[in-house]
Amino acid sequence: MNRRFATVALVGRAHDPRVTDSLLALASHLRAAGREVLCEAGPLATLVGELAAAVPAADLAGRADLVVAVGGDGTMLYAAQLVRGGGPPLLGINRGRLGFLTDISPPEMLARLDEVLAGQYQEDARALITARLEREGQAPLTCDALNDVVVQKHATGRMIEFDTWIDGVYVNTHGGDGLVVATSTGSTAYALSCGGPIIHPQLDALVMAPISPHTLSDRPIVVGRDSAIEIRLLERSETRAEVTFDGNLLGELDHGDRLLLGAAERGITLLHPHGHDFFRILRSKLHWGRSARNPDEPC
Repeated sequence: MNRRFATVALVGRAHDPRVTDSLLALASHLRAAGREVLCEAGPLATLVGELAAAVPAADLAGRADLVVAVGGDGTMLYAAQLVRGGGPPLLGINRGRLGFLTDISPPEMLARLDEVLAGQYQEDARALITARLEREGQAPLTCDALNDVVVQKHATGRMIEFDTWIDGVYVNTHGGDGLVVATSTGSTAYALSCGGPIIHPQLDALVMAPISPHTLSDRPIVVGRDSAIEIRLLERSETRAEVTFDGNLLGELDHGDRLLLGAAERGITLLHPHGHDFFRILRSKLHWGRSARNPDEPC
């Protein structure tokens, strides 16, 4: 489906010179193309000046037809929080390091942006995971995440112990540093460093990957995206735990609390230039396909 992108919002870190150079070039290019340009009020708006209208972050998704995130995957995760729940699509310009989500390089960004504005792009629907942290006598804390929700030990060197259930069925009692529950998108992030598998983005699945488990038999498992996951800290555990989503703190997990995880009602849409290839990105980022005799051979 081709969309009309009359208003474009730019997102990026204003303190990074590599990012700001690209943001200024994009803003100028978009204005020359007759598009309205928005950016988050604050340091970025000061930097861009008259090239873009300053808008509160909470209002960007409601006013923009397209959000362009310039930076690394962290910037894309931030932008995903802005547009979650059916907001405008996201386009990523890679000025970070790894960049599984941001697949357009700076030298080609203006040409690729023009292609997108002309309707030449691929849409990529990504599912989110929702978390609900319940504590008796308090209002629940909730969030949606594109990559993952993580339970991890907090301010202690001792391991945490916790139980997991899936669809109301007891699964395991874990001991270690915590647990990563990742979407297929997040399978190439923290979960990958915990030994989890890489899952194609279009597969409706969740990865449950233990963090530094106390026993080697505690292995990552893959479940359906619609699975209802519950996590509880054991009473005998004397350590504190916290819950984060896409690197942001949701709250502390204490004895008697319940962390409930499942599929979010609505996801987000990424845009890619024509010819986008997930496996090419894997080869590039993970250095697959290179000869042992010639490690500099291109993927």
